[in-house]
Amino acid sequence: MTSTPTSGRASGGTPGTPPGHPTAPTPGPTSPAPRAVSGPLGTLGLFTVLLGAALPLIDFFIVNVALPSIDHDLAAGPVMLELVVAGYGLPYAVLLVLGGRLGDLFGRRRLFLAGMAAFGLTSLACGLAPDACSLVAARVAQGAAAALMLPQVLATIHAATEGPRRAKAVSLYGATAGLSMAGGQILGGVLVAADLAGTGWRAVFLVNVPIAAAGLLLAVRTVPETRSDRPAPVDVAGTLLLAAALLSLLAPLTEGRSAGWPPWTWLSLGAFPFLAAGFWRVERRLDRTGRTPLVPPSLLDLTSLRRGLVLVLPLSAGFSGFMFVIAVSLQQGLGLGAVASGLAVVPMALAFFAASLAGPRLIRRWGTRVVPVGALLQAAGLGLIAVTAGRSWPDLSVASLVPGMAVAGLGQGLQLPVLFRVVLSDVPPERAGVGSGVMVTTQQAAITLGVATLGSLFLSLSASGSTGTALTVTLVIQLVMALLTAVLALRLPKSVS
Repeated sequence: MTSTPTSGRASGGTPGTPPGHPTAPTPGPTSPAPRAVSGPLGTLGLFTVLLGAALPLIDFFIVNVALPSIDHDLAAGPVMLELVVAGYGLPYAVLLVLGGRLGDLFGRRRLFLAGMAAFGLTSLACGLAPDACSLVAARVAQGAAAALMLPQVLATIHAATEGPRRAKAVSLYGATAGLSMAGGQILGGVLVAADLAGTGWRAVFLVNVPIAAAGLLLAVRTVPETRSDRPAPVDVAGTLLLAAALLSLLAPLTEGRSAGWPPWTWLSLGAFPFLAAGFWRVERRLDRTGRTPLVPPSLLDLTSLRRGLVLVLPLSAGFSGFMFVIAVSLQQGLGLGAVASGLAVVPMALAFFAASLAGPRLIRRWGTRVVPVGALLQAAGLGLIAVTAGRSWPDLSVASLVPGMAVAGLGQGLQLPVLFRVVLSDVPPERAGVGSGVMVTTQQAAITLGVATLGSLFLSLSASGSTGTALTVTLVIQLVMALLTAVLALRLPKSVS
């Protein structure tokens, strides 16, 4: 399905001349490779790749409100329910960088199409799973498919757009990411309660099938093919070491509490720093010798990328932890239904969307100073929710959460889209795939860490005391994380392209 490029572009983005005419000098050792691109990314193409970005994130959160129904229908039990979540999140986080590199190598549209098709098929397998073990296996495959598809989105945007259009597209990607995390729980609640044709919880997976099919049809016609003109072979050693390092950290954190923290969890956590150090040494050696590592350490020489990633970690971890904790608090602590639990985050989603739309104009005027302002607003919103929960529990109502949810969502919407632009602003086009892979891996690892750490803390506190107290304590910790983000944001470059 790869289109043959009919024009060339140097990294500066000047239009190419007709075939047979040179567009730029042959890149030398110090000049970046041009990107192979079959055309610009139009409005419908942008919608299509953003749809591909939304599906994996929605599916990470849509399960939160469906877990009680899955447990009842499949007699899953706590450990298997943890695996339904972790079985998706772990391969998703581990394989993202590899997915980005494969897109650089074989063509990003080709990998996007393959990932979208695989995501639809694995979603069908999840929806038809006859037992808990089959569901977990299908979720693992679904996470791997998501890791193949998602890095191609930002890489395509980065390679097939320029100037203000690229800035707007990246901002829309950030808006899509935030809305998907909030919207996943809203959609999940509606689908579970609707019990379409008696499908119950299965609808949260089956709904992906027609959406993926529509996405495939659109992508074939609207998404241009892009790739690096000098693709590097896959760094096998780096890939294996990165996978081992992420698994050694994320697996015990996601499964440790429900498994009772057996010895393997502590051994795995103890191995993490050694595996991470081994990965970094291998990557530095490949970079120094002129070969292309999976994650080039030279990318971190880019101040915008390095400082932006540092902020993506606490923001994404706090966001995901919040979404998990609020869903459990409302459903298990207050006995609310799936729809009510989903509706509770609607004000957050709407405020996030409004802030995301205003973001490009605010950035033009104020630069990255909108990020610390957003972090302070998020902290204020979390404080409002914590005070409301502390005073009202167990008579807490969804309506009483509206002010805090709206302020927190406004703050998040001023941060996430801007940070995505900051991270990718100085990444050269020929490294778009690996740069996007690094960013979404950081985001997904943080999302998984947030659910694992803040979720485990909340569940432990609620098991030994009041759910209301556990919610308040967890919210205060998230508030501190938001304040930390505000301080770190002061070190961002003042302007962003």
